[in-house]
Amino acid sequence: MTVQISTMALHNRVSRRELKERVLLDPTPRTTLSFYSYFRISDPAGFRDQLFRDLSQFGVFGRIYVAEEGINAQMSVPTENLESFRSYLYSIEGLDGVRLNIAVNDDGKSFYVLDIKVRNKIVADGIDDPDFNMDRKGQYVNAEQFNQLTADPDTVVIDMRNHYEFEVGHFEKAIEIPSDTFREQLPMAAGMMEADKDRNIIMYCTGGIRCEKASAYMLHKGFRNVFHLEGGIINYTNEVKSKGLDNKFHGKNFVFDQRLGERITDEVIACCHQCGQPADTHVNCVNDACHLLFIQCDECKEKMEGCCSQECLDFIHLPEEEQREKRAGIDKGRNVFNKSRSRSPRHSGDGSA
Repeated sequence: MTVQISTMALHNRVSRRELKERVLLDPTPRTTLSFYSYFRISDPAGFRDQLFRDLSQFGVFGRIYVAEEGINAQMSVPTENLESFRSYLYSIEGLDGVRLNIAVNDDGKSFYVLDIKVRNKIVADGIDDPDFNMDRKGQYVNAEQFNQLTADPDTVVIDMRNHYEFEVGHFEKAIEIPSDTFREQLPMAAGMMEADKDRNIIMYCTGGIRCEKASAYMLHKGFRNVFHLEGGIINYTNEVKSKGLDNKFHGKNFVFDQRLGERITDEVIACCHQCGQPADTHVNCVNDACHLLFIQCDECKEKMEGCCSQECLDFIHLPEEEQREKRAGIDKGRNVFNKSRSRSPRHSGDGSA
């Protein structure tokens, strides 16, 4: 691949707030997509720098992780640049022909900056076994094959997403691995299925990256008939629509961008974390000292002004200077509502107002 090196900055110089406002006001049509690939990158930092230069020229926004094991990317591309972006991507060794998962519901406002970060792994898995590798992984299944296999009552369907993703939408017969992180889920999934090593096991996730690694892990642990859904829920939904297949997914697909969800079916299978009424809209608490991720209905959103608790509602009405003083030093961590820990959203986060 021949690329042109420029002297442009390798980071965003404008504040994120201003960048977000620009995107919201910009009428340029944009397409949200994601892709990943497990392949060897010998110099992740150099790869990252070149990628930032090149993608900036296409007007790409998004969140990308680069590691020695490959790349994981979610992004928004100006629609008019989509084909030239695809051609550029396919010119990179290891990415030629990589599947691009096009978003199901998209207003083009999914990202407003370009962040590319070097990580130890593109999916934090907690695996420290030197004999594990991604060369041996489960068999891909497309939407039609997935439907056929899951029609067999002896097939096990495993959801490899976090509990808050599963809560708002999942496949029929899917087993939830009740955990906050993927690294916790891997040994839990293997342990839960220890007595079923000869059964057909189908694993799925949002776009395919987690269930692909999970399938390799299960094979590494001695399971024999392991499959994973190609392209995850996103690709499955697009295939179902284009081929007129039965849709086995119910509810909403959680996504990790500004949208926080894609509507797959009209069913609302979750409840508001504050009043218990049917709802499946994830929001972040508007209190900058909290930002708890939780589900909130429209009525509670109006009543609580976008806050997760009375404590946060009181906090946002303090003078701004007092808010800044109280926020100083707070580590919000993974501030996500977990019903298994508490019935009250406010008590489940790592930080406090």
